[in-house]
Amino acid sequence: MASAALLGELGRPHHRPFLIGVSGGTASGKSTVCAKIMELLGQNEVDHHQRKVVIVSQDRFYRVLTIEQKAKALRGQYNFDHPDAFDNELMYKTLKDIVEGKTVEVPTYDCVTHSRLQETMTVYPADVVLFEGILVFYSQEIRDMFHLKLFVDTDSDVRLSRRVLRDMKRGRDLEQILTQYTTFVKPAFEEFCLLTKKYADVIIPRGVDNMVAINLIVQHIQDILNGDICKWQRGAVNGRGLKRALSEQGGVANGIPNPPGKRVLLEPSSRPH
Repeated sequence: MASAALLGELGRPHHRPFLIGVSGGTASGKSTVCAKIMELLGQNEVDHHQRKVVIVSQDRFYRVLTIEQKAKALRGQYNFDHPDAFDNELMYKTLKDIVEGKTVEVPTYDCVTHSRLQETMTVYPADVVLFEGILVFYSQEIRDMFHLKLFVDTDSDVRLSRRVLRDMKRGRDLEQILTQYTTFVKPAFEEFCLLTKKYADVIIPRGVDNMVAINLIVQHIQDILNGDICKWQRGAVNGRGLKRALSEQGGVANGIPNPPGKRVLLEPSSRPH
């Protein structure tokens, strides 16, 4: 029987969770990819207290705006895609607590009113944590915490159309959406987000439409959940293992091309943008 010192807050053995970072441009499908992973693992049907896999969004860590900044945000004149828009200290502290197996309270941010709400989301100790956002790889301090880094690579026109539809559903004016995109979103993506693509262990073109890639990642996570949870800590389960699996599936990894007639489903981070 495990000693009390080795038991987590929910009675499960205490261990460091496997932390996966999921990045990509605005509306690239990061949250959709994470949701599909949860669905395929059957974690959506599990009570929040007992889930082995959890999702946390970087969007929850937007800074509390001043009155002047909030007024700009409501006019579409505030840059939410700049690294300074996030409370990086709180984000790092929260992730550090999660990695240490603690139960944490994650802030809730309302993207319609641009306000941090009083309500929080409780994140219980889990075996695997998916942390998604446009700039999750930007800070080296945070980037170095991830055991596996994924980049969702979606065509810019697709991302723009998705963003327009999403923001219009939030009640925003089309002209304001497009002005904000050309003024802040697109330049920030090229300056800050796209440059972090080189840090990814695995790049996923077409997001959730790339089900071969999603299934490989799900199997990778399932191996962690079913096997010795400490196995990955010894280097047996990591991004390199996933790339090897990709190679066996006929993808492009470590310079191995696809067989004729097969599309590239994953790319290693060493390939050019």
